[in-house]
Amino acid sequence: MTGVQTCALPILRDSVALFDQSSMAKFLVQGRDACRLLNRLSTANVDREIGKVVYTQWLNEQGGIEADLTVTRTDIDKFLIVTSVSSHTHDLSHLKQSIGHVDHCTVTDMTSGMSLLGIMGPNSRALLQEISGADLSNEKFAFGTSQEIEIGYAICRANRMTYVGALGWELYIPTEFSLYVYEQILSIGSRFGLKPAGTHALNSCRLEKGYRHWGHDVGIEDSPLEAGLSFTCDWEKPGGFVGDSALSRQRELGLPRKRLVQFKLKQPDEILIHEEPIFANGQPVGVITSGMYGHRVGASLGMGYVHLDAPITAETIGAMAFEIGIGDRLIQAEAQLTPWYDPKGLLIKV
Repeated sequence: MTGVQTCALPILRDSVALFDQSSMAKFLVQGRDACRLLNRLSTANVDREIGKVVYTQWLNEQGGIEADLTVTRTDIDKFLIVTSVSSHTHDLSHLKQSIGHVDHCTVTDMTSGMSLLGIMGPNSRALLQEISGADLSNEKFAFGTSQEIEIGYAICRANRMTYVGALGWELYIPTEFSLYVYEQILSIGSRFGLKPAGTHALNSCRLEKGYRHWGHDVGIEDSPLEAGLSFTCDWEKPGGFVGDSALSRQRELGLPRKRLVQFKLKQPDEILIHEEPIFANGQPVGVITSGMYGHRVGASLGMGYVHLDAPITAETIGAMAFEIGIGDRLIQAEAQLTPWYDPKGLLIKV
């Protein structure tokens, strides 16, 4: 519970933090059939207005999650895909293999040609407005939208998104301008309390918000219904999406009996990492998929799949006594389906 995350999180909560997320994979999909292709792949409807950012999954035919990412429409026939560094090769391969012989579109890996800086925290709006001159108010720049802004002589794409549960923007910067933009931000950052933050701080914050990570919390054997991500599924979308038949069969069976659950240890000095066993009423029911100390809530947090013989609801989870195995100890834990920090997502939309 020491190090970068301890120092950065009060800054993120109270002022503004800078994350270098340049390792995130970025793909440009363009062409007359780009929208049709991506809408067929995506659980959500990505056929939205230019400048809209959509959070979605790509599934396999069995309804398992092959990718967890965002799709930004930058033009009528151009889309920016952003996904995790750990699934870079996997997602790029899945995307390319999904292009049919009649699909007129191309895929370009932009990862090395585009840096990504996250400017996150309550002072992020004031900092970016001063350095860019752009109007970043809710009325002009709503959450889940994307615009190009100028920072000095660099044109950057700003996405109002967050993986840390705070007001903020992701800045996508052409690599040749990255150092310049970074220096421009630092040149005024101290006036807004800007501090650098690292991956441990990011991981802590995303655990507090219950944000999933592909390869840990979601994967090819987990469906959006089981992962608590059914809100991304547009069941009425024309043409449907890959895997919708399998998901429809799951829906017909009722509430899932496997569900991703949020945990908070009752002993804050214990730390979860992943793969710790979960017990409910003394019986093993699953394992932790991700764990970290949550500094904004002052508790050790984790998430993991619970398997029961009955449909899993908030009431079912709330009525059970949970323990997590750490080493040779069983630690009592609270459990719920919603995030521990800002569960209604109000802070990211201020």
